[in-house]
This record gives sequence, structure tokens and C-alpha cells, in this order.
Amino acid sequence: MSATATILEDDSTLSRADRLFFRLEALLNFVGGAVIFLLVFLATANVLGRWIFSLPIDGYVDWIEQAMAFIAFLGIAYTKRLGGHIRMDILVGRLHGRVLWFVELISACLMLLVTLVLIYGSYLHFWRAYDIGDSSLDINLPTWPAKFVVPLALTVLACRLLLQIWGYARAVREGGETPVAVPLIESAADVAAKEAESVIGDSDDGAAK
Repeated sequence: MSATATILEDDSTLSRADRLFFRLEALLNFVGGAVIFLLVFLATANVLGRWIFSLPIDGYVDWIEQAMAFIAFLGIAYTKRLGGHIRMDILVGRLHGRVLWFVELISACLMLLVTLVLIYGSYLHFWRAYDIGDSSLDINLPTWPAKFVVPLALTVLACRLLLQIWGYARAVREGGETPVAVPLIESAADVAAKEAESVIGDSDDGAAK
């Protein structure tokens, strides 16, 4: 399941690095969102052009295909930082303290290993497209920019994983329930309780006015 997470901060080097790197992740996520927004306009213009003037946009499908990489990958590290990826919490949700952080540390290390393999493979795929001048079928859009997005986004994800490995290793060493710079996943019950408190608080404020 996907979950809601809290990211704690302090004045440590780790926390400062986490906050600084999050700016880059947020920027890439914004770009991915902007691409979605532009595709909405493109789709609208294509439909209206076809309907009113019988003139659809040339290469509409090509543009959509190239945009998919931006949409799918640019927000991946941002989501990882917020703990928003799909998780299986049946076992991990029962763990606490050093045991939990050790399991999370191992998980982050394995994910980093897989990510590094994917970076290598996707970079080779990008370089092959760039080297041979690969292009789309309809309007001959170069495909290498979209293919470059994949290793770029995965490299950012790898850096995020390194930060989280640092955070989990520090949590294993120090113990405690509230490490910084790592997502503290909240259970569904905790999320529901916070939402209920928020609704009750808003109702009380409205009644007071």
C-alpha cells in the first residue's frame, strides 16, 4: 500500500543535505507536472483542430510518447523522499526501533543496487539512440532527450537512496523512534485519526466564528 509519511528535521549535516536535495527533487517533480499540464493543452488543441478545422496536430502521438518518460520518471525521487511509493507493510509495520531501521536499511541498499543496474542499462539505451540518431516514426522527433530523462531521474533516485541509507544507518546506531531525513510511515489508523482531528478542528473554528 502507499502511505503517508512524516520527515523530521534537525540541524545535522544529514538533515541539511536532505532539505537541500529535496529542492532539486521538487523542481524535477514540478517539471513532470508541467509536462502533464502541457499535454492537456495539446490534447485539447488536437481535438478542436480535428473537429473544427479537420486539421489534427501533426505528430500528436509522437509528442505523447516522448512525454511519457518525463511524466513517469521525473517525480520518482520526490515520491521516494516522501515515502509515497507502494509498500508491503504486513511485516514491516509490526517492527519498531533498531530492528525496523535495520530492515529499512537493507531494503534501501537493495533498492540502490537495482537502481544502479537500471541506470547503467538506461544510459546505454540513451547513448545508442543518440549515437544512431534514432527518431520517432511520424515527424522524426529525436528520441534521445526522452531516453536521457530515465538515467537522469534514476541517478537522482540513487542519490536520494544514499541519503536514506545514511539516515537509516544513523538510526540503527543511535536507536530511537524518530530519525531525521527518512520517511516515518504512518499507519492507516494514524492517518485517519489526524484527518478526523483536522475535520473536528475546522468544525470548531467555524462554530466559534
